[in-house]
Amino acid sequence: MGEYHRKGFGLKDTVKPLLEAAYASRVVDLLRAKGRQLTRGNLTVRLAREFGFCVGVERAVDIAYQTRQRFPDKRIFITNEIIHNASVNKRLLDMGFVFLSGSYSQGETCDDIQSGDVVILPAFGAPVKEIEVLRARNCILVDTSCGAVVNVWRSVEKYARDQFTSVIHGKYNHEETIATSSRARRYLVVRDIAEAEYVCAYILGKGQREDFRAHFAKAVSPGFDPDKDLERIGIANQTTMLSTESMEIAARIRSAFVRKYGEEETQRRVRMQETICRSTQDRQDAVIEMMQPPPDAMIVIGGYNSSNTTHLAEISQRHCPSYHIDEAACMISRGQIRHLPMGAEQEAIHEHWWPDKTPLTIGLTAGASTPNNKIGETVLRLFELAGTDVTDLVAEAEALGQP
Repeated sequence: MGEYHRKGFGLKDTVKPLLEAAYASRVVDLLRAKGRQLTRGNLTVRLAREFGFCVGVERAVDIAYQTRQRFPDKRIFITNEIIHNASVNKRLLDMGFVFLSGSYSQGETCDDIQSGDVVILPAFGAPVKEIEVLRARNCILVDTSCGAVVNVWRSVEKYARDQFTSVIHGKYNHEETIATSSRARRYLVVRDIAEAEYVCAYILGKGQREDFRAHFAKAVSPGFDPDKDLERIGIANQTTMLSTESMEIAARIRSAFVRKYGEEETQRRVRMQETICRSTQDRQDAVIEMMQPPPDAMIVIGGYNSSNTTHLAEISQRHCPSYHIDEAACMISRGQIRHLPMGAEQEAIHEHWWPDKTPLTIGLTAGASTPNNKIGETVLRLFELAGTDVTDLVAEAEALGQP
């Protein structure tokens, strides 16, 4: 069994300049200094109170850079995307990291790993069996799993020890949920409130066993029997889901148990532990604050496979026109924007997206995997589209912190 590292290699100061050069933005620093609001001409850009890289993402990227510094001559593999951001993953690819799965994989698998190679577990973590395979190959394992995710695992592992089924609010095919469910004795993944209601109805005796199994065929543990495996449950969630929805799902399922078994028996049959990620909650709360009153339009920056970014767009879209973009270049012109529509799997071009209003306020936020440089580029692009010369803005931003 090879080495295992979870706390980095003491090279934080060494990689700090590299990370700042790659991902920092003076424009974002200026926005912060100006109370997260900038006005040029007829356009005001407002930035959410909480946005961009969370602590868990910063840690994962930092440790990845430390790993390259510590092992400059070794092959370094990553089991999947380190985080859900294309620019970050592409940069690691350019640094020689080898992806074992996902869109950045070039065909290598665990079979290609040799004793002494380095393998990084991403911020989402990895399934138990995958980790066991890697340990057996005598590699150097570097674990960047987010602390908030690890906390969910601890709850699920405790449920398993006590013979409880884990009911997980999440997306069954998301890397984090796959890693979490691998630690459960039995599990059921529910995507949203509608699926939770389906589960509640079954608990209360409505529905057929085979229909239930067909409905959740991809979202349950092998051999799942709803008649037996829903008798005692522990509730958990994917940390990047909409937090209010996670709480509502937990409340509805518990209420169904109370109706069936009564309060006293429910206390023995249902367990719930706080597993909502604070960073996810803070970013969602910050978008809600921005909607009072809402801007004329909202730009949400982040990877299209980023669950937490999708939910930020979902929140803002309830209040104003909102566009989930991957980068500043998606804003093609004032006439066209390339974005991921709500509920879609492929990006699309939206016509006439720029609000016909003067003066104009556009809100801005970014998912927890979005670096500041992508946010800064988006700010500049917005002002360019408004017809503003950004030379003085860039100069003011660059002057920050200079003696």
